Amino acid sequence: MFPAPARLAWLDALRGPAALAVTMHHAGWTFIPGVWAEVDRRIDLGSWGVFVFFLVSGYIIPASLERRGDLRAFWTGRAFRLLPLLLAACCLALLLATAGVLPLPQGLGERPWPVVALGNVTMLQELLNLPAVISVTWTLSYEMAFYLLSVALFAVRQAHRSAGIALTLALAAVPVGLLLPRASIGGRADLVAVLLGLAVVAAIAVTVLAPERARTVAAIAGGLLGLALVVLGSRGGTWQGVIILATMFAGTAVYRAEQGTISWRAAWITLAVVAGCGIPAKGDPAWAPAIVLAFAVFGLAYALRGRSFPRRLQWLGLVSFSVYLLHPVLLHVLPDLLSFFLALIPLSALTYRLVELPGQRLGRRLTGRAG
Repeated sequence: MFPAPARLAWLDALRGPAALAVTMHHAGWTFIPGVWAEVDRRIDLGSWGVFVFFLVSGYIIPASLERRGDLRAFWTGRAFRLLPLLLAACCLALLLATAGVLPLPQGLGERPWPVVALGNVTMLQELLNLPAVISVTWTLSYEMAFYLLSVALFAVRQAHRSAGIALTLALAAVPVGLLLPRASIGGRADLVAVLLGLAVVAAIAVTVLAPERARTVAAIAGGLLGLALVVLGSRGGTWQGVIILATMFAGTAVYRAEQGTISWRAAWITLAVVAGCGIPAKGDPAWAPAIVLAFAVFGLAYALRGRSFPRRLQWLGLVSFSVYLLHPVLLHVLPDLLSFFLALIPLSALTYRLVELPGQRLGRRLTGRAG
């Protein structure tokens, strides 16, 4: 096992339960729908889990970017952190669907394959209104938008304004969400999806490969594209999409306060305002408790960051990406809840060791050579 450094153990202690919450949400509706209906009308554990993930990403991604201090190293590290397992899981899901073991993902046969592939490989399918090979990857689209914005802010030396950006996004989410309640990027706009997807790829490629001045321009363009995609392409509604971005920047505000860039008062106000603007974003009584609890648990875990966390909990955080990506596949393969979890955790440990770790090591070697 590879426990996180003590200063980051609290993040892994959050990731593991968050992944299990999302997993249990989907498994509950699959295996015990009657029981789960009673749970879900009180609190949406799936939303709780993904918002914890968003807060954790908001905290750690800018820290990682600034620690590297190199846009090329950042994008290389992200690619080798996420893509190996994502591609492996998507290939597995497609093979099982072709064999008739899994149902074909919704809408997958209705759009051209190259367009669908572009959306899923760039992780932007949710914001381009394209079918997802694995349903839960919708969250990765918002992560990508956040990466693009974080890189843009870093490139123009404005990354320290995270709290103000979070507040602006949260307060803007309400009127913008009321004006644009649905995604403006249509479900048949193949050319638009291709052009936007390729534009993001081009922005990242120039940021990685070009001279410094061109990198800055490309980073700014990528950030603007990321923001536009969230505003225009959020299938869950613009209000929810912009609140997700605000949530990640609220996580960054905690990191800024820790570094002394902003006051703790400003950080806590930011968290409170973002959570408050997010509560009415969805007309579901189970949504509000999930949002409040996600912010509260994140704050509690941060407050306890100096304490030691169980090694098993830290390990679960390490394999949480595998748990998150693989569980939708196993839902259709196994017959009951017990066998589902008995298979999921060992399989996630295996894919972490055989797919995720080698990818991360290769990414580190490449960024080391680039440096």
